[in-house]
Amino acid sequence: MAFFGLFGRKRQNREKIEALHAAIVSAARSVAFYRDAGVPDTFEGRFDLLTLHLCLVARALRAEPAPGPDMAQDLIDCAFRHFDANLREAGVGDLTVPKRMKVLASAFLGRSTAYDDALRQQDASALALALQRNLYGTVTPPDGALDRVVAYVQTAASALASSSITTLEAEALPWPSLDFSHLRSGEILS
Repeated sequence: MAFFGLFGRKRQNREKIEALHAAIVSAARSVAFYRDAGVPDTFEGRFDLLTLHLCLVARALRAEPAPGPDMAQDLIDCAFRHFDANLREAGVGDLTVPKRMKVLASAFLGRSTAYDDALRQQDASALALALQRNLYGTVTPPDGALDRVVAYVQTAASALASSSITTLEAEALPWPSLDFSHLRSGEILS
């Protein structure tokens, strides 16, 4: 992938790409993921939720006719521009930022491939393993939370695939409901 390719191309959809990025960030910051599903509220947890949502939207855009694939790349480039800016804002030195960006790019590509493969093969077990490894790491999710996150990802992927994302406005991205309240009350998932 050509990260930062947006700098070398004229894009008339830059505002739309920024709006899509903002909608992805908003979905990834949903408190239900952290409070109810047990995703660690750390840099890594936030990066992984952002990556998950970014992968879902980019995947749907790539499946669209032109300009969908270009928009997918522009969206990824936009996200990495924001990662770069956030690292610099956090005080990471100019010499260290490229190394950190390389690590983030590698992590993004690995996660994106794992999620895409599992979704394409409709393999809920592989998706659960990828989500467990990436969203939770060494943390054990609350009972039933991983199953609910798997269902969320599958529903989101399906809804995005059946939408024409290139014509959707960012605020209309079809994210599924994030009701994890039954997990707090001890109810068993059906």
